[in-house]
Amino acid sequence: MSTKAYKDAFALFDKKATGRIPQEALGDLLRAIGQNPTLAEISTLESSLPASEFDYDTFVKIITRPDGFKSLGEPEDYIRGFQVFDKDSTGLIGVGELRYILTSLGEKLTESEVDELLRGVNVTRDRNVDYTEFVKSVLAQ
Repeated sequence: MSTKAYKDAFALFDKKATGRIPQEALGDLLRAIGQNPTLAEISTLESSLPASEFDYDTFVKIITRPDGFKSLGEPEDYIRGFQVFDKDSTGLIGVGELRYILTSLGEKLTESEVDELLRGVNVTRDRNVDYTEFVKSVLAQ
């Protein structure tokens, strides 16, 4: 991503045009530039900031730091993860089970976040979701 894109993204979050952004907007800003930080990474970064707001230079230091962020990964990686729960190899997973996985395992999502992810996903009459389609729709967002 270009320096101009970073500046543009920063400017969008600098709603008061002060050259500073509130610390709690850091995660959203990082996601806006294509990063995929975990909640733990965001918390660590926020606690390392010297003040409740940060400027563009601080933002650049965060996005160019040596340990950086991992990419979103490939759809196949996530699909293989869901296959563990697909005992009959149907390519489907129950909505309830999917909701449980997303709210209980790993980087836990809230119920409202899961609702947002499931919006627009095709659900069968048996309340199942094609997890390949689900993964591709989430990664395309």
